[in-house]
Amino acid sequence: MSALILIAVVVVVVVGIVVMSQQRSGANAARQLDDAKADARQAIERLGGQVFMLVGDGPASKQALADAGERYNAAGSQIEQATSPTQARLAKQTALEGLYYVRAARTAMNLDPGPPVPELEGQKSAGAVTEDRTVDFEGRQIEASPGPSERTPNYYPGGRVAGRPVPAGWYSEPWWKPALVAGAWGIGSMFLFSALFSGMAGVNYDANAFESGAGDGSDAGALDGGDAGAEAGDAGDFGGGDMGGDSGGGFFDGGGDFGDFGDFGF
Repeated sequence: MSALILIAVVVVVVVGIVVMSQQRSGANAARQLDDAKADARQAIERLGGQVFMLVGDGPASKQALADAGERYNAAGSQIEQATSPTQARLAKQTALEGLYYVRAARTAMNLDPGPPVPELEGQKSAGAVTEDRTVDFEGRQIEASPGPSERTPNYYPGGRVAGRPVPAGWYSEPWWKPALVAGAWGIGSMFLFSALFSGMAGVNYDANAFESGAGDGSDAGALDGGDAGAEAGDAGDFGGGDMGGDSGGGFFDGGGDFGDFGDFGF
């Protein structure tokens, strides 16, 4: 009888330990999610303050602020739907991207760009435009420049789009947008990349590396490689919806205008 009592006591103790461990784990997970959400909301609020305060005075600044506003809306939607720290971090990344657009708008208006913004995932390996470049591609001229102008009013802060690096810079057309919305690049993208960036200092990879999704490897690992699967899995609830929809919304006055990009073969 005493042996049975002892066994029962041991079972109760073990069950109690398991229950307490699960409760502690759940509390830690909830705290991590709350912390990640609070961190993301700081970036989102900072972005919102700039978006609502600034008014563009030219094509470049107006377009950059429109893109910043889209990122603000997307980040707000993402953080509301976030159920894991990873999803909250993705919302923060969206807000940080928006802050880069704000800095670009301020630069275009000859204002102080403001305090630095933390580096985006994949931004370093994507490189940056370091010289003016104009190329003819499928019947149109596409330009890239390190600075804003009436001919290059479309800014991109640098990073990875649909798995491939896109250099930071100002462009005559947002040639990366179809891949951003569709999630995949077309066959013409490699030829355009080669024509636009071949031999340019600051872009440390060639068209073949672009086609394979490789950069110079200097900051690989953030969202590339193995971590990308985990990020994509956790972000599945909103990765293709809100971000894709918001990114393609105001810029093109609706998804139908993407037909204009048919000549690219994207």
